[in-house]
Amino acid sequence: MLEARQKLTWGQLIQKGLFLTLGAFIVGFALDCFLIPNKIIDGGVVGISMMINYLTKFNLGIALLIINLPFICLAFTKLGKLFVLQTFYAVFMLAVATNIFHHWGYIVTNDVLLATIFGGIILGVGVGIVLKNEGSLDGTEIMALVLSKKFGFSVGEIVMGFNLFIYCVAGIVLSLESAMYSILTYFIAYRMIDVVLEGLNSSKSIRIISDKAEEIGQTLIDELDISVTYLHGIGGYSKQKKTLIYCVASRLEMSKMKEVIKQIDPTAFFSVVDVHEVYGTRMSKKIDKI
Repeated sequence: MLEARQKLTWGQLIQKGLFLTLGAFIVGFALDCFLIPNKIIDGGVVGISMMINYLTKFNLGIALLIINLPFICLAFTKLGKLFVLQTFYAVFMLAVATNIFHHWGYIVTNDVLLATIFGGIILGVGVGIVLKNEGSLDGTEIMALVLSKKFGFSVGEIVMGFNLFIYCVAGIVLSLESAMYSILTYFIAYRMIDVVLEGLNSSKSIRIISDKAEEIGQTLIDELDISVTYLHGIGGYSKQKKTLIYCVASRLEMSKMKEVIKQIDPTAFFSVVDVHEVYGTRMSKKIDKI
């Protein structure tokens, strides 16, 4: 259970609360000052609440609280009390933020394309801040987590199907253009969430197979200050023992690394995979130097 982990100090809780508030207000700003005035909707529970607001003029903040509440209660048994409390707080602050910005009545732009792009960017930043601080503004993924175990679909497939339904309804109720702009906003926001969660210093995981593995490894250590690990394997065709090199490097070091490998062994085989998160003192220090 999540409660089994180390308890947070008051300082950590206050810090999380401040960031959850900041993220919620950024999302509220994107919704009321960019998206809603231009009839662009978000996905998930937020999208449903926006549709209700468009059709009935019912208060958006209250709609967010009411629709999210069943999902928040459902999360008690699945994701732990701390997550539920942080999610409820984030949703409550979003409800407050939407009311504040609605009464403020400021519209940044009436250009739909600009509203789509910058609204999506700001929305993604806000949601990313909330997710990074272990909260949520949307109960869709909680629902998807439960349904995936019952019906065998992945969480991503259920969320995508749910959002597809919302955008189809938006195309009927609002307009086809609104639905298309909404999908574009969702895509932009999704990419910005990745940037906030993963950062701009994306790293690469590299595996190198070469008969000169030790020479390549030592050169990477000496010239690029990259820590390497040697793995032992057997060739599938040759049945000969092979030494593999495993290391993690920043994307800025990749070009130099390729040169080093090709100079030592032009026939070396190496694969490169994106790494979203890297933990460890040595790698952290290297990223800080870049």
